[in-house]
Amino acid sequence: MARLRVNGADLHYEESGAGPESIVFAHGLLFSGRMFADQVEALRDRYRCIAFDFRGQGESEVTAAGYDMDTLARDAAALIEALECAPCHFAGLSMGGFVGLRLAIRRPELLRSLILLDTSADPEPETSRHQYGMLNFIARWLGLGLVVNRVMRILFGRTFLADPSRDALKRQWRARVVANDRIGITRAVRGVIDRAGVQDELDRVRVPTLIIVGEEDVATPRSKAERIHAGIAGSRLVVIPRAGHSSTVEEPEAVSAALRSFLEDSGKRP
Repeated sequence: MARLRVNGADLHYEESGAGPESIVFAHGLLFSGRMFADQVEALRDRYRCIAFDFRGQGESEVTAAGYDMDTLARDAAALIEALECAPCHFAGLSMGGFVGLRLAIRRPELLRSLILLDTSADPEPETSRHQYGMLNFIARWLGLGLVVNRVMRILFGRTFLADPSRDALKRQWRARVVANDRIGITRAVRGVIDRAGVQDELDRVRVPTLIIVGEEDVATPRSKAERIHAGIAGSRLVVIPRAGHSSTVEEPEAVSAALRSFLEDSGKRP
């Protein structure tokens, strides 16, 4: 484990593996870099793998400000530069994908490829803004424990939630959600809710791009992934069966296989 001060924030990151190319993993809202543990294990034999926590989440610093997507993108860019891993493969899930798209559009020289998981290029729909705003208010003032059941149904798909053989894993991730710092997480949620869309800028994404979506994702459903796929020329779309919004946790082997195939094909490009 390590910490790095970039763009006015102390960010926690974990690094493992080695190779001529690096993969930087950016997690989704309410999680941390640990949601990519299985993918790091699957890829560390050939790649330098770096998973970091956004400000206010995981083990990174809770800052007073800086939770908008543009600032988070600058955080990620500064981390990539400080760790000297550019150009890297950037894999972002949900909120990490919002950041990844901004990097590909505004700092393309930092990326070798872009991997988008369970994410969207659109602003948050108004119905979701209201729902998440109410959940955020309760979490801030009364605690995440009061909203975690509802949140779990957003973060995970029905197959995963209904599988009794995965009860221990569900308890583990539920505990991690509840353990979030209330101040940091509510600021992070507001940054997600208030983000601008980048759909009309997708033609500026020129790096090889893989788009992954769980077929049971209710937070950023398949239609969102298809819109990104249509907007980025030459992109690849993979739908993961039996997975919801947290596909790396729910169907880790399928996600890792999709990543490895894409990375190998990207390496063959001139």
